[in-house]
Amino acid sequence: MWRKRTAWYILVGLAIVIKIFSLFPPAVERYYSAGIYPVISGAQRILFGWLPFSIGDLLYAAVVIILVVRLFRMVKRVVRRKTNRQYWKNTLSQTVFVLLAVYVAFNLLWGLNYNRKGVASQLSLKMTKYSKYELEPIMQQIVLRLNTLDSMAKIERALLNTKRKLFNEAIDAYQNLAKRFPVIHYSFRSVKPSLFSYLGNYLGYTGYYNPFTGEAQVNTTVPIFVQPFTTCHEIGHQLGYAKENEANFAGFLAARSSDYASFRYSVYFDMYAYSRYYLFTMDSVMAKKFDAQLRPGVKQDYKELREFVQSHRNPVEAVIDKLYGEYLKANEQPSGRLAYSEVIGWLVAYYNRFGKEAI
Repeated sequence: MWRKRTAWYILVGLAIVIKIFSLFPPAVERYYSAGIYPVISGAQRILFGWLPFSIGDLLYAAVVIILVVRLFRMVKRVVRRKTNRQYWKNTLSQTVFVLLAVYVAFNLLWGLNYNRKGVASQLSLKMTKYSKYELEPIMQQIVLRLNTLDSMAKIERALLNTKRKLFNEAIDAYQNLAKRFPVIHYSFRSVKPSLFSYLGNYLGYTGYYNPFTGEAQVNTTVPIFVQPFTTCHEIGHQLGYAKENEANFAGFLAARSSDYASFRYSVYFDMYAYSRYYLFTMDSVMAKKFDAQLRPGVKQDYKELREFVQSHRNPVEAVIDKLYGEYLKANEQPSGRLAYSEVIGWLVAYYNRFGKEAI
C-alpha cells in the first residue's frame, strides 16, 4: 500500500512542478529545451534510430489493443452485473493514475517544448502583425521559386521513391542549414516510414512525431512531392520545435537549404498554400492573380493533392481533425489546426530581417 501511495505522491508532485515550470518560458528554453531535452532526444534516437521499423508505432498499436480488451472486459462485467462501487472506484483510480503518468512522461520527454521561447528567440526574429502588402513580396518570391524549380523537381522525384534516399536527403538538408544556423543542429537520425501510412490517408496525417521513442514517422503513401517537406517538418519536432508553426518554419529553413530541387519545391509548394490562405482572406483578387502566375505543372500538382485528399474523406477524419485541433489548443496553440499555416508569420519576420533572398 505504501508503495502505491508513494507513487501517487511522486506523480502528483512531478505534475505540479512541471506545470509551474512551464509558466516560465525563458527557464524552459535555457534549462529544458537547450539543456536537458537534447540529451533525452539524442538518447532516444541512439536507442531506437537504428531499427528499420517504428517502435513507436508498435507501442501505439499495443496501447490500442490493451484499451480495446479492457473496454470489452468492462462491458462484459457490466452486462453480467458483476460491478460494484469498489470496482468503479478502482477503475477510476487506475485511469487517473495512468493519465497522470502519461502526462508526466510526455512533458519530461518532449512536451515542455510547447512552453519554450523558440525559434524567434534563437534567430532574433521580431514577430508582428502583417498586412497583405508585406505578404505580397513573399508570395511573389514563392511563385518565382516554384516556377523555377518545377521541371528539375519532377526529374528528381523518382529518386525520392526510395525511402532511404528521402530520409538521407532530409538529414543532409539540416546539416546544410546548421552551417548557417548552428543552433539548429540535428544528430543521431531516427526517421522512419509510418507502419500505418495507409490508415493515415483516412485519418488525415502526413507524418507525426512520437515523443515516447523520439522517432519521426512519415506517411510515404501521400503524393511524393509532399514528402520532403513533411520529413523536414517532423525532424523539426525532434529538435524540440513542438508547436506546428515552429516545426514548419524549421522544416522550411532546412528544405530550402537542400541541394535537391525536389526538396526546395516541396517546401515552397506548402508555403504557397499557407500564404495564399491568408492573402485570400485579405484580398481574394490578388490571391487569384498569383494563382494565374503558377506554371501548369505546379497547378497540376495542387490538383493531384486535392483529388488525393478528397478521395480519402470520411466521417472519422472529421472527428480526428476536431480532436487534434483541441489537443493543439491545449498545448499553447490557440488557433488549433490553423497553427500550421501560421508559419507565414515567421516567414514575414524572416524576410524583414534577412531580405527576399532568404525566402
